[in-house]
Amino acid sequence: MGAYCLTEAGAGSDAAALATTAVKDGDEWVLNGTKLFVTNGAWAGLFVVYARSNPEVSKAKGISAFLVPKDAPGLSVGKKEKKSGIRGSSTTEIILENCRIPAGNLIGQEGKGFNLAMDTLDGGRIGIAAQALGVGRACLEASVKYAGEREQFGKPIGAFQAIQWKLADMSARLDAARLKVWKAAWLRDAGQKCTQAAAEAKLLASTTANFCADECLQIHGGAGYTDDFHVERLFRDARITEIYEGATDIQRLVIARNLLTA
Repeated sequence: MGAYCLTEAGAGSDAAALATTAVKDGDEWVLNGTKLFVTNGAWAGLFVVYARSNPEVSKAKGISAFLVPKDAPGLSVGKKEKKSGIRGSSTTEIILENCRIPAGNLIGQEGKGFNLAMDTLDGGRIGIAAQALGVGRACLEASVKYAGEREQFGKPIGAFQAIQWKLADMSARLDAARLKVWKAAWLRDAGQKCTQAAAEAKLLASTTANFCADECLQIHGGAGYTDDFHVERLFRDARITEIYEGATDIQRLVIARNLLTA
């Protein structure tokens, strides 16, 4: 299992601001720094680490990518994050203290790591968009089921227009988001440029997932706010989809920049 090490305390949305360093020492690279929010950090056997190999050039151009095995001297797993949602996924710090790796563990060309990172994020955003669709679909299915079972004023709550409209909006938004995700995935598989499509897919799918989670919890009422129903978990799991692999605001920036430079 692999893990992706890009984010740092001072480098989140501004990924090019990373401070982890890579210094060439003979036939080895020596890495120093701390990575945050590393998915699968506790379990991975191999890490892709982004580090600054040339501090003399502009931020993005001085970054390189490296393969670092878990047993590399100087690599250790730090704090495990206690998260609101997606608790089945390990999220940790990865600490690099004079971590030595062979020179051949450089991925691609020196100084070209940021380009690799951005390309990887295109694919990752499609993946998170698909995850968001799954959460949203689960919210819709739970809502339809509850609307048919829960009775108030002598009839199932699904008989009331207020509930029906919520279900209709959830279904329509999910289908629209799904088509966008499929298009972005098709472009990626075909080897075509998909940066804008991936950002649009993640923007649409993640905001839809959170819309569906909110409506689902509202349909379930107070019961949905307890752990007797799994909808409270869906509500917590949905929120991260608007944050990782590029926050919603970053997706809008990516889309707008592609439109303005087309």
